[in-house]
Amino acid sequence: MLDQTQNRPDLPAEIARRRTFAIISHPDAGKTTLTEKFLLYGGAIQMAGQVRAKGEARRTRSDFMQMEKDRGISVSASAMSFDFGNFRFNLVDTPGHSDFSEDTYRTLTAVDAAVMVIDGAKGVESQTRKLFEVCRMRDLPILTFCNKMDREARETFEIIDEIQETLAIHVTPASWPIGMGRDFLGCYDMIHDRLELMDRADRNRVAETVAIDGLDDPKMAEHIPADLLAKLREDVEMARELLPVLDVAAVREGHMTPIWFGSAINSFGVRELMQGIGAYAPEPQPQKATPRQIAPEEEAVSGFVFKVQANMDPKHRDRVAFLRLASGHFRRGMKLTHVRAKKTMTISAPVLFLAADRELAEEAWAGDIIGIPNHGQLRIGDTLTEGESLRVSGIPSFAPELLQQARAGDPMKAKHLEKALMQFAEEGAAKVFKPAFGSGFIVGVVGQLQFDVLGSRIELEYGLPVRFEASQFTSARWVTGDKAAVETFITANKQHIAHDNDGDVVYLTRLQWDIDRVARDYPEVTLSATKEMMV
Repeated sequence: MLDQTQNRPDLPAEIARRRTFAIISHPDAGKTTLTEKFLLYGGAIQMAGQVRAKGEARRTRSDFMQMEKDRGISVSASAMSFDFGNFRFNLVDTPGHSDFSEDTYRTLTAVDAAVMVIDGAKGVESQTRKLFEVCRMRDLPILTFCNKMDREARETFEIIDEIQETLAIHVTPASWPIGMGRDFLGCYDMIHDRLELMDRADRNRVAETVAIDGLDDPKMAEHIPADLLAKLREDVEMARELLPVLDVAAVREGHMTPIWFGSAINSFGVRELMQGIGAYAPEPQPQKATPRQIAPEEEAVSGFVFKVQANMDPKHRDRVAFLRLASGHFRRGMKLTHVRAKKTMTISAPVLFLAADRELAEEAWAGDIIGIPNHGQLRIGDTLTEGESLRVSGIPSFAPELLQQARAGDPMKAKHLEKALMQFAEEGAAKVFKPAFGSGFIVGVVGQLQFDVLGSRIELEYGLPVRFEASQFTSARWVTGDKAAVETFITANKQHIAHDNDGDVVYLTRLQWDIDRVARDYPEVTLSATKEMMV
C-alpha cells in the first residue's frame, strides 16, 4: 500500500464513504453467487439470479456475455455500484478462471481491497493462491469469506491453518460456524457477541440475529442442540487463546485477514461480511503515477482506464472504457484531457453500472468506477486529468503463453477480421501480432479457453466465422533497447519479427534457445515478457 502517512487531510465525506473492492476466488467457490447476494442486500436487485435456477431465470445479473450465460462462468471483470448502509460499494467481479488471469490482474490495480472467497470443503485452491500473490504484490487488504458451510466442509481450525500456512497471512475469525453440512445452524459473531441463525426455507431472506450476552448466556440452549453448543464453546475459547485479535491497522496493511463463515446461496453470512467491508476495508487510496502520486482528496479530477469492454450492447458497436476515478468530484459533461493523445474529451454520457443495468452518471467521486462509451479513443492504461500531464503507472501487459494463427473462414473478409482482432487487442482480451513476413495475424493468449471465447465473440458480434490454426511460434517478447541496435536486430531476424497493435516491436520465439541466443548475440537489446500499458 502507498505511504499511509498520518498527516493526510481528512477525505471529503462522499469519498470517505466509498469502498472499492474486487472479489477473488478459484472457479466454483461461489463468487458470482456472492456478488448476486451483495446486490440483493444493496437493494440493487429484487431476486438473486440463482446461478442454478431454470432457463432464463438462471442468468446471473453480473454476467453479460453470451458465453458467460451459456457456460455459467465469468470471463470478463464487471463493475457494479450500489449503496449499503452509509457506504457506497464499488464492486468489481473478476473472472476466477486462470485463463483470464490478466484481466483479473489489471482489475486489481483499480481497487483498494479484495474479498477472497474460499470453498469450505476445498480450502485454498491453486487459482486463489495465484490471485492472492497479486494482492500481496500490491499490499491489498484482504477480507476472507469461507463459503458453502451448508455442505460437508473441513474443520474450521484446519481451514484457518491452511490459509495461514499457504498464504503467509495472519487470520482472525470474525465469526465461528455452528455445525456444518446438514447440521449447519449458523454462526456465532465473535466481534459483536451475537448469534446469527440461518433460515433454510427462504434463500433470499436475511438471517435472523439473536442478541446474547456472551457464550454462557442460557438463551443459547434454546437455539442450539447441547452437543453443538458444547463444541462451539470449546472451539471459540480455543480460538481466542490461539488466534490473533482483530487489528484494523494490520488488516489495512495487508498483514491480517478477518474470516467470516457462511453460505452465499442461502444468503447467510453475507450481510456480516458487507458490514465488515464497510468497517475494515480502506477508503479510496492514493494512486501511483508519474511524475507524482495522486491523492483522492485533490480537487482536480483524474482517473485511469483499467479495462475496455467492446460490444456490451450487441445492437450498437459500442466500447466502454472502465475508468477508476483517482481524485476529485466528477460531473457529467466535464472536459478532461486524454494525456496520451494530448486531446480534450467531453465526457457527456458516462455510465454507472448496477448489475446488468446501466444508468447515466450525473456525478462520481474518487473511488468510483464509471464507464465511458467511446469509439476506440481510450485504451487500457490511459489517464484522464483536468489538464495536468499525469500518468498512472503499474498496469501491466503480459507476454502470451499460447500463440495461434487466425484465419477468416471467408478469405474475402480478411479486412473485417483485422478490425475485429484489433478491437479485442485494445480491449486486452488477446494480443494480436502482425508478422513482418507473410500474411494473416498471430493471436496470443494466456489460456486455451480464451481462443474459444474469441472465436465465439467474433462470430456473434461480427458475424465472421474464424478458425485458429497452430503457429510455429510458442511465445512473444517485446523488444527494447538502443534505436540503432534494435534496427540491426530487426534486419537480422526478420522472420521472427512482428508488431503488436500499438506498433511496438515483438520478437516471436519457437524455443527458449531463441531467447538465449538473442541475449548472447545482442547484449544491447532487451527482450521482456511484460510491458507497461501506457504510451
